[in-house]
Amino acid sequence: MANTATDTDAGTPTDTGTAAQTAPSDLGPMAKTVWPCLVFEDCLGSIDFLVRAFGFVSTATYALEDEPTVVEHAELRWPEGGGIMCGSPGRDDSEFSKRPSGSGSLYVVTDHPDELCERALAAGAVLVRGLRDEDYGSRGFTVKDPEGNLWSFGTYAGQ
Repeated sequence: MANTATDTDAGTPTDTGTAAQTAPSDLGPMAKTVWPCLVFEDCLGSIDFLVRAFGFVSTATYALEDEPTVVEHAELRWPEGGGIMCGSPGRDDSEFSKRPSGSGSLYVVTDHPDELCERALAAGAVLVRGLRDEDYGSRGFTVKDPEGNLWSFGTYAGQ
């Protein structure tokens, strides 16, 4: 498996021809959180979309050496805490690789839902539920990425 996004020995980003990469050490310490894992038919394109539309920071992308478009593992950090992992379907015989793309539904906490909604729509996300204030105190919205995953963003951070 080749690391096509971040040179972990040097701690410096390398160019994959898609979204810019950032070394994890540049983002500060990571709190212990939940990291959802997604499968994308076009994993490299989806990484680029998540960076442009939502502001995720791509920190690692490991692709097959003989098929550089097949992503075995990628990590994207959420600047406000946490992150996601993803990969291509059919990359191996594991159950993870057999998961369908476009079936995820995620909630991401943000302090800036209005600005983020505008950014997501400008990047081509499909609006599912517009910005609104909830009875429980959250302000947020839901969009769909190009592969059909639902992304809800809001200010509610749990109790």
